[in-house]
Amino acid sequence: MRQSDWSPGQYLKFEDERTRPAYDLLSAVPDQGVKYAVDLGCGPGNSTELIIERYPQAEVVGVDSSADMVAKAKERLPGRNFTVADIDKWEPTKAADLLYANAVMQWLPEHDRLFPRLLGYLNPGGCLAIQMPDNLEEATHVAMRDVAADTRWAIRMSEADATRSKIGTASSYYRLLRPYCRRIDIWRTTYHHPLQGLDGIIEWFTGSALRPYLALLNKEEQADFLEKYRQILARSYEPDDGGMVLLPFPRLFIVATH
Repeated sequence: MRQSDWSPGQYLKFEDERTRPAYDLLSAVPDQGVKYAVDLGCGPGNSTELIIERYPQAEVVGVDSSADMVAKAKERLPGRNFTVADIDKWEPTKAADLLYANAVMQWLPEHDRLFPRLLGYLNPGGCLAIQMPDNLEEATHVAMRDVAADTRWAIRMSEADATRSKIGTASSYYRLLRPYCRRIDIWRTTYHHPLQGLDGIIEWFTGSALRPYLALLNKEEQADFLEKYRQILARSYEPDDGGMVLLPFPRLFIVATH
């Protein structure tokens, strides 16, 4: 499963909920003169739009590995510069004042190599701002791995399990980044999203974490996978009288000032 296989339409079904952590991350970036900012993993442009609104005089560009996402971002923000590129290979054309990466680094390995390299692309006083879902041990993701272990497709599913990198702890990232930075803020927040029953949970993750699994199955297998996933979810999430469930979603934030 490549990030290039992502569906902008499916991802944006929960745009408000997905944009809130992006806004919270940007709000924690220190006030400073930002002349050049890069939205790494810009997706369909919702996070890029936030950066433009905060720094209207800055040159703001977006980078994403998905051509479909970049096309959607260009449609949303005509006249802005968006590039299709893999973040772990990407290099800027000039030093940046802000490298902003919302909900993308969890898909990339070797953070101990990648994060210091990105810091090297910043001007003095520039910021590397990162937000990553920290939910691999939540019931939603444990259930995905349980279903993936089914003998019908277990061999194929090993590829899907490898697409998501296990992120480090706040302490490990602090130790990693401290030698390169003047200041580091790290915190963890759990959002609680009200969704329409188990269908709402499945719909949410169909736009993100379920995609690597479903991409390896045919339509009949996808239906079987999701039905078994629903059955396991029911053990942990009980809808209220109105049919709503509350989805806990922990995220790790890092704002590192070079």
